[in-house]
Amino acid sequence: MGAGEGGEVDANIQKYQAFVKTVECGSFTKAAEALSYSQSGVSRMIADLERDWKVSLLARSRAGVSLTSEGSRLLPFAQSVCAEYDKLQMQVDDLAGMQSGLIRIGTFSSVATHWLPNIIRAFREDYPNIDYELVMGDYSEIESWLLDGRVDCGFLQLPTHPDLEVLLAGRDELMAVVPEDHPLAARERISAEALCDDPFLLLRKGDNTVVSDVFDHAGLRPDVHFTTWDDYAIMAMVECGLGVGILPELILKRVPYRIAVRPLAEPAFRTIGLALRSKEGASLATKRFLEYLDCR
Repeated sequence: MGAGEGGEVDANIQKYQAFVKTVECGSFTKAAEALSYSQSGVSRMIADLERDWKVSLLARSRAGVSLTSEGSRLLPFAQSVCAEYDKLQMQVDDLAGMQSGLIRIGTFSSVATHWLPNIIRAFREDYPNIDYELVMGDYSEIESWLLDGRVDCGFLQLPTHPDLEVLLAGRDELMAVVPEDHPLAARERISAEALCDDPFLLLRKGDNTVVSDVFDHAGLRPDVHFTTWDDYAIMAMVECGLGVGILPELILKRVPYRIAVRPLAEPAFRTIGLALRSKEGASLATKRFLEYLDCR
C-alpha cells in the first residue's frame, strides 16, 4: 500500500476488508451482506487487489471461494492491517468523545484533599474539557452510590462489595493523635494499650471499623467518649484536650491543628482502592480517568 491521499488509503483498506471478510464467509454474497456492499462491488475490490499485487488470491467455484496458496500467505498480513485500522478508528472515536464529559467521583476528605487535586490536574492537561462532580461521603455511602449508579467511580477502603471492580490506589498508615502537651507526645511510638488510659475519640466511617480493629487485635477495649466519621472533628477535639484518637496518615498532612502525631507501636494500615461498578460499562471519560491514578 503506497502513501497517497486519505481517500486512497481508505479505498485500499476497504479492499483488504473485502478480502478478509470473503475468506471468513466463504462467498462474495455473504461477504457483501456483512459489509453492506453489493456482490459485484466485493468481487471488483478483490479483483483490483489481485491486479495490484499480481497474484491470484481466491479460487472461484460454484461452491464458493477458497484461498489460493498466494492468498494463504497474504491473508494474515491483510488481517493485521484491518485489525490495526479498527484500533486506529477506535482511538479517533475515543478522542472525539473526550471533547466533553462529566466524571462523578465518590470520595472522602483525605483523598479529596491530598490525592484528587494531583490526579485531576494531570488529567486536565490532556482532557481540559472534562467536568467533575465530587460527592463526599463515608465508605458505606460511597459503596451504595457506586452500586446505584449515583457516581461513576469512588474511593473506598478495601475490601469492599464483591460486585464492584477495584483498582488498588495505595496503603495509608494509621497514626495516634494526642494533644501536644500530653505525656504520650514524648514517645516515638504509642501503643494501643496506652491509648486506652484516656477518653478515646473513635473515627468510624459507616460499617468500616478499621480503628476499632486495632484494639480488637490487641484484645483491648478503648474508653470511647465520642464517635464520628469526620476526621477534622477528631483533630479539633484532640487539640482541645477532650481525648486521644487514631487517624489515617493521609488526612494528617498539612494538619491545621496543634496536635502530636505518632506512629503506632504495632503498625496498622488501611488499604484504599478506586472502585466502579463495571470498567467495561464505564463511560470513556471514566476509563481514561482510571489511567491517571498513579498521578496522586
